[in-house]
Amino acid sequence: MRTAQVFYNNIPAGILQENDRHNYLFTYDEAYFKDKGLPAISLTLPKSKQVYHSSFLFPFFFNMLAEGVNRKLQSTQLKIDENDSFGFLLATARYDTVGAITVKPVEDDTTD
Repeated sequence: MRTAQVFYNNIPAGILQENDRHNYLFTYDEAYFKDKGLPAISLTLPKSKQVYHSSFLFPFFFNMLAEGVNRKLQSTQLKIDENDSFGFLLATARYDTVGAITVKPVEDDTTD
């Protein structure tokens, strides 16, 4: 399982989880949800207490990723499987994104 924290203008907005490549979850942060002045991160993910489930990476996050030649170049340079969209998101959506949303990996403190 891989986990990322989603930020809106550097404000923690929610948690995105990949349980496997066919099981994704998004949940809004409680404080973000309660703040009426903060918008939903996407029209397709309205502010709600529910946990959003998807069998593929949510289109909102997928659309933050490079495509075509740029994706192949990133795959080579970052040593990420070209089909690993969540891995690309974790590696490339931390700092310089179009819009207010950034995505940062949550480091897992557990050891196997």
